[in-house]
Amino acid sequence: MEIPRYPQSRGIDLQDKPLLDRLFAGLQPRVSELTFANLYLFRTVHEYRLTLLGDAVLALGRGYDGTAYFLPPFGGDIAAVTRELLDQGLTLYGADDLFLERYLGGGDGVEAIPDRDNFDYLHNKREMAELGGKLYHKKKNRVNYFLNRHRHQVEILHDGHLPGALALLEEWGRVRTEIVPRGTGQGSSVRGEIEGAAEALRLHRELGLSGVVVLVEGAVRGFALGERLNRETAVCHFEKGDLFMEGLYQLLDREFSRLLFTECVYLNREQDLGEESLRQAKLSYHPVELVAKYRVRKG
Repeated sequence: MEIPRYPQSRGIDLQDKPLLDRLFAGLQPRVSELTFANLYLFRTVHEYRLTLLGDAVLALGRGYDGTAYFLPPFGGDIAAVTRELLDQGLTLYGADDLFLERYLGGGDGVEAIPDRDNFDYLHNKREMAELGGKLYHKKKNRVNYFLNRHRHQVEILHDGHLPGALALLEEWGRVRTEIVPRGTGQGSSVRGEIEGAAEALRLHRELGLSGVVVLVEGAVRGFALGERLNRETAVCHFEKGDLFMEGLYQLLDREFSRLLFTECVYLNREQDLGEESLRQAKLSYHPVELVAKYRVRKG
């Protein structure tokens, strides 16, 4: 499908996957938003639209708070296109430190505001898989707690798991929406997460996603889905489980890291969206880096 020239734009379609995959392979992004699956699955929530400016393909979007932005261009003359849009008064979202240094001269002439709630958590994948040493003693204990109390199997996601995984997601969503009130920014993010995860499960083959599933007494009690982000990093987009089953999430983390993307060194576990309990949970896995993301405006 043809991509219209800026300021015209159009929505993202599954047919765009080969093109965007090729562009991202050249870009080798570090921020979790820059994969085709992420853009496609959150195309409604963030109103993602594709446009072509000069020789650069890029996505326009909108935050949970309604703020319009553009993502880092996917290729072409990235510096020139970024400067042109900033000069027009648009906001760039998702620039990392490397982007600022490479394409914006380290931030000269622009205002780069760090968005801590959207920093990505980058972990050593081997540590996540092995949970060795004192740092991970509590994590390993929780996994063992689960293993000692539940007859379970861990399997690679396949189509036969979909009914059970979708039923689990529905229950997860019911519990979370009771916790997070409607009308809040976090409430919007929860609803978007549910819709995105359901579509990711149904289209995991088309989107190139891989996953692990935890079965307890034959029923799906947890799943995790992800893909390659760059040559040395995998990204886990969705991780959902029975919120009342202690040790399940720690097992999911371990098995995703152990069984999938074994050639990768790092695992990007995305952002915490400012949710304090999620922030503490992600920090407890001792990230090797918080991949900073900035909202950039003309200074």
